[in-house]
Amino acid sequence: MRHDRQVRSLPSIIHLDMDAFFAAVEQAAKPSLRGKPVIVGGLGGRGVVSTASYEARRFGVHSAMPMAQARRLCPNAAFLAGRFEAYRQVSEIVMGLLRELSPLVQPLSLDEAFVDLEAGPYGPVLAEADLATAERLVVALAEDLRADIERRTGLTASVGAAGSKLMAKIASEQAKPDGLVLIEPGEERAVLGPMPVRALPGIGPATEQVLRRAGLNTVADLAEAGEAELVQLLGRSHGVGVHQMSIGLDDRPVVADQDAKSVSVEDTFEVDLADRERVLREVDVLAARCVRRLRAAGRSGRTVVLKVRRFDFSTLTRSETLRGPTDDEAVITETARRLASQVDITGGVRLLGVGVSQLADYTQEDLFAQAEREEAAAEQHPAPTGEDHGPVEEEAVVRHWLPGQDVHHDEFGPGWVQGSGVGRVTVRFETPWSGPGRVRTFAVDDPALEPARPLPLRRDAGRGEHGDAWAGDGGAGDAPAGDARAGDGGAGDARAGDGGPEDGGAAEPGE
Repeated sequence: MRHDRQVRSLPSIIHLDMDAFFAAVEQAAKPSLRGKPVIVGGLGGRGVVSTASYEARRFGVHSAMPMAQARRLCPNAAFLAGRFEAYRQVSEIVMGLLRELSPLVQPLSLDEAFVDLEAGPYGPVLAEADLATAERLVVALAEDLRADIERRTGLTASVGAAGSKLMAKIASEQAKPDGLVLIEPGEERAVLGPMPVRALPGIGPATEQVLRRAGLNTVADLAEAGEAELVQLLGRSHGVGVHQMSIGLDDRPVVADQDAKSVSVEDTFEVDLADRERVLREVDVLAARCVRRLRAAGRSGRTVVLKVRRFDFSTLTRSETLRGPTDDEAVITETARRLASQVDITGGVRLLGVGVSQLADYTQEDLFAQAEREEAAAEQHPAPTGEDHGPVEEEAVVRHWLPGQDVHHDEFGPGWVQGSGVGRVTVRFETPWSGPGRVRTFAVDDPALEPARPLPLRRDAGRGEHGDAWAGDGGAGDAPAGDARAGDGGAGDARAGDGGPEDGGAAEPGE
């Protein structure tokens, strides 16, 4: 069969991937955590790891791991809820630097993007240069980019350069952490051959199992098997695509600023699922994966969608539209479970998928998720009417502080929450450009302590003094909510600090 796909003759596509992005932003923002294990993710019972710093990865912690397992592997890490406003601010700086190189920048998430250098100001030079000169120019541009990112943000990035998106991404993975790898055109098959089949995009766990049963374990095995055998195993469309990539052919263009309409994940099962509880457990896993993708893209969504393919290959979808956009894992998981409970699974389920649509660049997560939980609590514990017990005293609103959350104190200035519980909140007062700060403990309802917006990672990147541009307005949206609330992990949730004698001041509630 004739193949029209080609790889460029110049390594003019680069793939940039920030190193341990969420955790790295936290370390840059919090001097007391630099060089120490930091784990970012959902801190509740069903929470998962979004990102682990390289210090934490040495203990075996990795993304998508259950947070409970991460706590067992690395108990002395700082466990923090996400600060997505901070991550978006840094991402905007990085993406702005990429757009100086080319108008064709394709972001994949807040911390990852492809860039087509041929479409930018250096395109004519690359077109006229010989291969050796072009490679030197690409390397110089990539090194300047990495230096600019570190100068502007204090963070490191890994860059891969190649003649296709497939190879550029593989090169950036080889470059991690804080490196640069260029794969020369013509070396694709030599690089790909020894890699496991999962290295190719589009090969997930189910496809991997199909290939393994056929004795195909490496990319070289796929190339040698040939297109006909892969089509027989995987179907025409998938089989042809996998074979083309296995021999290094990938002509996918860099598409600027793709605006995704939805975010979704799905799994195909080797054995049809007929047990309702097993189906709900799989929905939990899929919802957590979907939320990770949603947050990585810096988005939230209003409609939760469940996809079910039954034993007879019939496919149905169910959806529920929420009152506002959210990226709260508990809300999305509970909605997906509710949809799954309405589906007839008689005969078994071959495939499950969970997605979120009606995407937005903002989130009403704190207010919306809080309202959901308050409604659930009200159903379980109805408030007394006062008819038989006299007037009911109005209960004070308890403020919740998340580990890692930005705050500002009238006397001590900017800081971040180390943990809270039993009516107390522990705060470390430091800024990205200070040394490690001191720790102090307050009542959770201390009127002098307020939520705040993130500070810039570089002093010269700010827009004025804290009170002018960076002070929070006290709204719930200032601190994105994860799975954690007060008492989920107590003051020990961010225990990697080495501050003063007040470190042990806050009470630590049980897990």
